[in-house]
Amino acid sequence: MLKRLILFAVVAVLLAMQVFVGNATATELSPDVRTVKLNEQGDTTVLSLEQVKKGKELFIYACSQCHLGGITKPDPNIGLDLETLSLATPPRNNIEALVDYLKNPTTFDGEVEIAELHPSIKSADIFTEMRNMTEDDLVSLSGHILLQPKVAGSRWAGSKARR
Repeated sequence: MLKRLILFAVVAVLLAMQVFVGNATATELSPDVRTVKLNEQGDTTVLSLEQVKKGKELFIYACSQCHLGGITKPDPNIGLDLETLSLATPPRNNIEALVDYLKNPTTFDGEVEIAELHPSIKSADIFTEMRNMTEDDLVSLSGHILLQPKVAGSRWAGSKARR
């Protein structure tokens, strides 16, 4: 009985550490961690603490049903990790490109518009969660996606996530 109690206590502590250590709050993120790629030219931007918080809220609200943990449920081969985003046409591994995608989404190869299948500003009449999103909201949401590989490591988009 004592062994079971000790084992239970050890497991509980390990699980608690996993939950609390793995969830960095916005105030714990240094400016270096909050620095993400702004555009295809390689410029960067530092997300404000407010943007980090807002981006997470927006992602949970508008994206997590299909992209929980950065994985794409309809096609698990196309995740939200930086490597995969950089392989899209055009690359979607920066704020400006993700904002553009959220306004007018296309297939991974960039050939076909998919606004009727993917939430976007263009299809806000179908995907009502996009209806009231502002440009600032789209930037915060995109920042969240780009920040997660740094914060969550390999837990973001499975083992394909890169730091």
